[in-house]
Amino acid sequence: MIQIDAERIFKEIEEKKPKRVTLNAPDGILKETLSIASQIGAKYGIEAILMGDSCYGTCDTTDDDVARLGADIAFNIGHTISLQKLGKHTVLIDAFDDMPFDKVLGKALPTLKSFQKIGVVTSSQHLPQVSKAKAFLEENGLTPVIGKGKGQLLDGQVFGCEFYPAFNIREQADAFIFLGQSRFHALGVALSTGKPTFMLDPYMEEIVDMESSASERQKKAILRVYKALDAERIGIIIGLKEGQIMVRRSLDLKKKLESLGKKVDLIAMREVTDMRLAAFRNIDAFIQTACPRISVDGETFDRPVLSSPQAEALILLLEGKDLGMFLQRGHWL
Repeated sequence: MIQIDAERIFKEIEEKKPKRVTLNAPDGILKETLSIASQIGAKYGIEAILMGDSCYGTCDTTDDDVARLGADIAFNIGHTISLQKLGKHTVLIDAFDDMPFDKVLGKALPTLKSFQKIGVVTSSQHLPQVSKAKAFLEENGLTPVIGKGKGQLLDGQVFGCEFYPAFNIREQADAFIFLGQSRFHALGVALSTGKPTFMLDPYMEEIVDMESSASERQKKAILRVYKALDAERIGIIIGLKEGQIMVRRSLDLKKKLESLGKKVDLIAMREVTDMRLAAFRNIDAFIQTACPRISVDGETFDRPVLSSPQAEALILLLEGKDLGMFLQRGHWL
């Protein structure tokens, strides 16, 4: 069950005395977040606005929306990182899942015994379980390895596009376990490290080997790069979400591709979907610098839509070089 740190929210309100606040959270905990918004109104007599758009992480905050809504604080719930605040108005609020991993770890032992050194990673909501999983593995004769945090990431934590605590220990670990139900995160760990990766789902008590999924995604990612080789005109999409505005990166890619003979257009978008791209029929392929997961395992597009690592691979091919293992890196931006 998800436990939202409502007391921290109340403390911030009591200290700062805002006249209006906003709250945004992942879809899975919007119901609980709406309940907290109601509590704020009843307890403090101020307006609490729940942001109804999807929220995918700390790259998807609403700091800029605060002024437009006449609010003073933006509470971002469920994306614990090494910082407590982002921007001028955003306060990060913990939302941890208290579901134990003992049973699924026990079921995973026969599989994990084939390895010796096990990298342990998870996403924000299961961070308190990392130390418990470490102790469990040690008690059962295995050697757990916990990667150090970097940037926004805490020890043992991964994002959908950032994997330093896994990538930086890939030579020390024989395999990785991802604690949680998110195939999205577990797949990223498998692709970025190139190591056997198992997702441990505590709710279904399942151990999911990510090898076949990772192999399939990698093949598709490579295929899209080769399809983009013949594109005469490429659209580079700059994301408009607060943590995804990569203007400099986009301009650098534009300059490089133009030097290699491509015609390049710049487009700014908040949501990158096949429906939105349908309007640009004269563009043969796209590169989007917003969220790499859109290109690696997002929706199906009718033309190549490459992430930044894929764009770098495309440039290597255009230069007559080998594209290499372009997804094996600590950060996909």
